[in-house]
Parts: sequence; structure tokens; C-alpha cells
Amino acid sequence: MKQSDTGPAPVLALTDVSKSFGAVRALQDVSLSLLPGEVHALAGENGAGKSTLIKILAGVHRPDAGTLLLDGGPVVFHGPGDARDAGIAVIYQEPTLFPDLSVAENIFMGRQPLGALRRIDRGSVHEATSALMTRLGVGLDPQRPARGLSIADQQIVEIAKALSFDARVLIMDEPTAALTTSETARLFSVVETLRGEGTAVLFISHRLEEIFQICRRVTTLRDGRLIATEPLEGLTEEALVRRMVGRDLDELYPKQRTTVGESALSVRRLTREGVFRDVSFDVHRGEIVALAGLVGAGRSEVVQAVFGVDRPDAGEVTVAGRKLPAGSPTAAMDAGIALVPEDRRQRGLVMEMSIERNIALTGLDRLGRGGLVRRALEQARAADWAVRLQLKYNKLSDPVGVLSGGNQQKVVLAKWLATRPAVLIVDEPTRGIDVGTKAEVHRLLSSLAADGLAVLMVSSDLPEVLGMADRILVMREGRLVGELDRSEATEESVMAAATGAGAGRPPVPAPSAGDNEKSSA
Repeated sequence: MKQSDTGPAPVLALTDVSKSFGAVRALQDVSLSLLPGEVHALAGENGAGKSTLIKILAGVHRPDAGTLLLDGGPVVFHGPGDARDAGIAVIYQEPTLFPDLSVAENIFMGRQPLGALRRIDRGSVHEATSALMTRLGVGLDPQRPARGLSIADQQIVEIAKALSFDARVLIMDEPTAALTTSETARLFSVVETLRGEGTAVLFISHRLEEIFQICRRVTTLRDGRLIATEPLEGLTEEALVRRMVGRDLDELYPKQRTTVGESALSVRRLTREGVFRDVSFDVHRGEIVALAGLVGAGRSEVVQAVFGVDRPDAGEVTVAGRKLPAGSPTAAMDAGIALVPEDRRQRGLVMEMSIERNIALTGLDRLGRGGLVRRALEQARAADWAVRLQLKYNKLSDPVGVLSGGNQQKVVLAKWLATRPAVLIVDEPTRGIDVGTKAEVHRLLSSLAADGLAVLMVSSDLPEVLGMADRILVMREGRLVGELDRSEATEESVMAAATGAGAGRPPVPAPSAGDNEKSSA
């Protein structure tokens, strides 16, 4: 590899690349260089062009204009196979392994070494896999089936597969979105190992703290255009956000002062054997209550039982004094509960349906008569909420799957807010969406609480919990172990309760006298 006056030459580079899809200009005159032994961040809002750029590097798309350079020479990828053969690998947020095959079989699928009588030499496959895991510093059993592996372990398998192809460029697209803190730390350790070996890493994440922790340079895109490529040293998060969204974000956590009213949701001794036990809490009108804790603590399972998706073994849920039958989402909806699920693509939306039909799904009985939906009412409802939530779209009749992740989340919110709920449950409301849309979602939640809605929020983002919640209920291993008021909560106190290193005060099982009409900042 040639050495330039300013450092090593790029392994892979884009020069003035443009790409359009019909009338939509996805990229315009974008340049990017990836250096050996460097972790380079790619930042931008959803819809900024990051996915298109990744697909060009991976050989999925060919640019309309511009040049792709490999080791300084122009190259054309006619498909993903060409990019893979050139040493370029992409690790996606959700790996796609064959669940019934072993770790080793997934890594060497289709190219296993053969022994006598052209039978697969399983010993060699396992040895090669063990060597890859040792190289990565991970103790993953080559013979373990892929089914049941955590997302973190599946990503390790994908990285090992990339190394088995002698990958020199590793593109990591939102790799930590579903990982715990410890899993993220292990992944970063693997990335540091690869960087030390000279691998060029392109790292994409909406978590700015991760970009500043692991990357050296950052390239920022906005509306398909290159804004800047610059060192992260000396750059602040505020300055990076300004480049991403084109404006200052006045406040990422715009918490409004509210008047907290009567209890809207009451949960008493809710239990689902083997998942969570004896969970009791209240959520009042006008407040945001956060369920915090480590992944696997039982937070999502609790809110699914509250909404009736899962049937609890014991306990009761009441809304405004009305006891709900167990395991009935219909009864929960009729009582005024809305649930925005964690997985918006699988549980929150019908991806093949239009934007307007998705928004209308929760109110079809009010949009027609005799089983027939009046299209004009459906369109009017969707248009109204699209304006209220500042939805970015081409046509309301387009499939919801064409929207960015942040705008898909807005559609899920619109679908449920259109029911005029008394209690809004949001599970990981800003996971996988960009910082600008995140601020909009926070502003919406704060505004809804100020209007008297009771909001129950599950979030793994501690700054989000601390910035938005009036009260924080901490779960650990299926039990509610602490309650912290907004004024006393810190990252340290929440994590101490979540890990068992300490605890907040025990959760209050019933509302205390004088809760009505208390103020919350």
C-alpha cells in the first residue's frame, strides 16, 4: 500500500458519487475515504443518504456518477459478491444466520473444506472457527447452534465470517442498537482488535456518545449531501448535531412543567411466572413514568401484560378505576390504553400497507359503516396526523415501508394517538431514530403529558430516562426494586439499582395521600 505525505493511503474511497432513485436524489457529489487501522463514523439523520452510501460500498447499488476507488484504483462492483471478494463486509443491526446450523457452519457455509471422499472436514471447520474466535478474543463454541444466540453473539459470528473472507473493510450499521452495555463493550473490544490489525471500519450509530468513544474521524451527510469530514478530536456533540440537522436543537429533552392529577393506570401485584413477579405501580395523569433496567429485566414483558398481549398469572390492571380482564388487548384499548411496541416493523406496522391505512387501523369502526371504510375519512384522518407529527413522506398512499425509521415511528404514534387514549405506553420510543427526530418525539411526549395524558415509557437510553421521566421505576430480574424521583435520579443511582449494587427507595405500591394535583418539573 502506498504511503502518502499525510499518512496511509485509503483502502476504499468514494469520489463525487451521486445516486438517484427516480426523482429522488439520494446522494449528490459525496466523497469518503476509509483508512487502514481507523474507525470512521458516518453520521446523519434518517434519510440523509447513509443507507444508500453503504449499499454502494457493498455492491448492492451502482452509482450514477462518481468513482469508487480500491487501493487507489477505480473499481466497479457488479454485485455484493464483487465487494465481498474485494474484502468489504457489512455487519447489519439484525444479523441473518441459519438458525439450525452451528456457528462454524454459518461462518463457512458453501465453502467448507473437504476431506476424503469429498466429505466436509468438520474438524478443520471447527479449528478454523476456533482460531477466528481466539483472534477476536471471544469464547464462542464453534459447534453451538445459531438458534438462541443473542444479537451480540450473532454479530460476532458475522464478523468472524467477514474475517474468514479476509475482509479489509468492515461496515457496521447500527451494531449496538439491541445490545446491553456489557455486550457493547465487548463489541468495541473486538473493533479495537480489528483496528489494530489494520482493518478499516466504517461505524454508523445514532448514539453520539459511541461515535465519540470509538471513532477518530466523522463524515456527516444531510439530505444526500456531504456536509463535512473532520476529526472528532475537539468536536462537540452539539456541533455534530448542528451539522446533522442543519440547526441548533434547542433542547433534546424538552420537559414541560405539568400538573399531576389522579391515577390513570394502576397495576397491582402483576405476576407472570418465570418472567416477572409482584409488580405494582401507578401512573397519574400528566406524568411520564419510566421503567428502567438492564435488557432482560422484564420491562417490555410487564407492559405487554398490562396491555393484554400476554396473559399474567396473577395481579390486576385498572384504568380510571375500571378493572381490565387479563389477556385482552381489545379491553385495554376500549379502556383507553395505547401501546407503541418496541419492534415497530413487526408489531407496530403492516409494512406493505399504505401510510394512511396504517394510521387508520385503530379506528376502522369509526371511519365507516357496515364494515366498509369511507376512504375520504381515512385520508382526512391520516392527513391530519401527518401534519400534527410533521411526517415526512411523498404520498400518504405510499407503503409505510418506504419511510425512514423515524417517520415510521411517527406513524405508529399517530395510529395510537388517533384513538385519544388516556394512557400511552411507549416501549423504546426513540430506538434507531436520528437525533433530530428523537427531539421531536421527546417534545411530543412532553406535550402529551402536559395535556393530561398518562405516559408509561420503557427505555434503555439512560439520558432519555433522566431527561423525560417524572418518576423512574427500576426493574431487576423480573422484580421492581426501586423508585426514584426526577429530582434525585442520576445515571449512577439508576444503574446501581438495576445491577443490585445499590437501590433507590423501595417502590410505592399504592398512591399516597395528596398525590392529586402535585406539581412536576
